[in-house]
Amino acid sequence: MSLYIFPPGDDPGPSFAGLLQRVQPAVAPLASALAYLEVRHATTIVALRFGAGVVMAGDRRATEGVSIAHRSIEKVFAADRYSAVAIAGAAGPAIEMVRLFQTQLEHYEKVEGTALSLEGKANQLAQMVRGHLPMAMQGLAVVPLFAGWDVARGCGRIFTYDVTGGRYEETDFHATGSGGRDAKTTVKLGFRDEMSRDEAVELACAALFEAADEDAATGGPDPLRGIYPIVATVDAGGFARLEEAEVAERFAAVAQRRAGSMRRGGAVRDAGEGDLS
Repeated sequence: MSLYIFPPGDDPGPSFAGLLQRVQPAVAPLASALAYLEVRHATTIVALRFGAGVVMAGDRRATEGVSIAHRSIEKVFAADRYSAVAIAGAAGPAIEMVRLFQTQLEHYEKVEGTALSLEGKANQLAQMVRGHLPMAMQGLAVVPLFAGWDVARGCGRIFTYDVTGGRYEETDFHATGSGGRDAKTTVKLGFRDEMSRDEAVELACAALFEAADEDAATGGPDPLRGIYPIVATVDAGGFARLEEAEVAERFAAVAQRRAGSMRRGGAVRDAGEGDLS
């Protein structure tokens, strides 16, 4: 394969997207053609800070209209060693955006000899979301969630986006997707400063559990098929995806607490009815 050479004033530099646009412009799909296809959509994703980093989690269900299109889609990815990105929206374009983002970060580091700052990575992703706006206007919206460990500041940070490429930093937590409201409410009720890693993981699992209980497009734990949401942490040691066995254990604990709460609630209602009689 030949090496592409550009004049000094016409070099795309460390931008892999710019390089791709220069040498292979035909690879970009036409938004007008995609708008009429049956598209799989991904939901729900959540991220929250804990004392030593961030937790990111996403369910595994993809829907196509009112049907379940896929039961084990992945929505949480390592962007690089110290950051993670999760996707909600049109699944195909979202996964393509993640792959391009991963390649862009690797390309930048190879060209510049140093990794982007966490804020620089968040800005790069914002540019990709902004470039996706024509497709979003035709119903193929992609809304990612980005989080990571800021090496310079020594803390975990979370960034959210809108379909126009607007980038916003969240102080403690965020959730998006069709079940995002229920997930966010659960995290809001359970969140506290300086949580441990285990507490944050369990809260993220509880958020997805509650979202799946209220939202048909969000998939909960599926012990029968051995399918569980993806949960990952990013801290000073880098990105780490939790083993499925640990995730299964966390969801079992959440389900057990929920069942106990329902039993107590039923007992209180029965006692109340007895008093009225």
